[in-house]
Amino acid sequence: MSRPLVVSIPHSLGQQEAMRRLKTGFVQLKEKSGGALVAADMQWHDNKAAFSLSMFGQSASGDLEVLEDSVRLEIILPWLLQMIAEKAKALIQKQGHLMLEKK
Repeated sequence: MSRPLVVSIPHSLGQQEAMRRLKTGFVQLKEKSGGALVAADMQWHDNKAAFSLSMFGQSASGDLEVLEDSVRLEIILPWLLQMIAEKAKALIQKQGHLMLEKK
């Protein structure tokens, strides 16, 4: 089994607002992917969620935890994406910041 990619995204929204934005953002992510994201699922239990997605023929899964001041993700990437894990981490952080930025 591969080592998970861990990403932490700070925010100042509070737990409930961050969860609301992530739930909305996850749905919009699939809509905005232009068909590249073919499957996406997120199951919430309290402030934690298990998710899976499939993109470009590759599948990934993981867990996220929403805290008062940050979101912590652990993602298991397929071996092909592990080779570009640092780029994937930067992309995940960027997308997370976009979902959680104050408006």
